[in-house]
Amino acid sequence: MSFERDFLKFEKRELLIFDLDGTLVDSASDLAAAVNMMLKQLGKDSFEEDVVRGWVGNGARVLVKRALCGGVEDEKMDEKLFKTAFELFMDAYSKNICVNTKLYPGVKVALAKLAEDGYRMAIATNKPSQFVRPILEALSIESFFEVVVGGDDLPEKKPHPAPLLNICERVGVNSDRALMVGDSKNDILAAKAAGMASIGVAYGYNYGEDIAIYEPDAVATSFLEILDMLKR
Repeated sequence: MSFERDFLKFEKRELLIFDLDGTLVDSASDLAAAVNMMLKQLGKDSFEEDVVRGWVGNGARVLVKRALCGGVEDEKMDEKLFKTAFELFMDAYSKNICVNTKLYPGVKVALAKLAEDGYRMAIATNKPSQFVRPILEALSIESFFEVVVGGDDLPEKKPHPAPLLNICERVGVNSDRALMVGDSKNDILAAKAAGMASIGVAYGYNYGEDIAIYEPDAVATSFLEILDMLKR
């Protein structure tokens, strides 16, 4: 798909909604450290960072369940064990939230250019809300976003369209004039359900699957490519 065709496809977009983990920031190292601290406290074996990376994307509760089950979620999981594990994970992550977390190449430059071009921007993430602002602030990108919706701000999270539609309503932009940018099938499915165009980024956390399988309107291999797709 050429950038020229992408530009024509996206030229009427006013609002850009971004996923966080795997799209704007690479947080897998800090998430893996928190997961392994939790497992150590429970007397369980730890996992390599690349393994944990493949479990990221559905929020903290699912991440903890995957860690406890070695990646295969157990519907009969002991609720008391899960509650203890979740509390340990949240505590560990809150104390080491942005140690090795970093922006993907070109993100800050691209966000600044998109803001200069007049795009309005927001974040829809499945990450618990309490962690989102501290990361944005630590990485000095919080000022770019009008609205931030975290994974526990609404009853439903991605792939449900509710977070995207909530953002559109709050900023007063119809979903057909908005664009979702994310690395996961959850982002693309949410966009489709919301009647919204989407760009999938190929470098993030999509459970080892090619993001193109879910048929976003375009695929970017780097964040800077999005600038070419959206240039005005």
